[in-house]
Amino acid sequence: QVQLVESGGGLVQPGGSLRLSCAASGSIGIIFSMAWYHQAPGKQRELVASITRSSTTNYADSVKGRFTISRDNAKNTVYLQMNNLKPEDTAVYYCNLKRRSTPWARTLDDYWGQGTQVTVSS
Repeated sequence: QVQLVESGGGLVQPGGSLRLSCAASGSIGIIFSMAWYHQAPGKQRELVASITRSSTTNYADSVKGRFTISRDNAKNTVYLQMNNLKPEDTAVYYCNLKRRSTPWARTLDDYWGQGTQVTVSS
């Protein structure tokens, strides 16, 4: 099993910054990608940003130029630096990890963190 522990959420004013962290532990295997999703009340969970093992990144259009995803492979940790935050960024942010349990596994296993609340408000 894989455990994901998120930290760094909180209350911030519009225009402010936050940095989220997600540390993976347990039987991690081979990480394919790590990502951040968010879910606002009454809405579906949406991809915010992802990063592959080779450090290829992908961002939602709404956060391009404001958010940066990065990872520390040695620590099995992914970060999300969020700058110029807007009220519409308010949501629960979830860490996601996709991995292969063995080098020859044909499928990817999916794991989620418990979520961390980000609230952007004056």
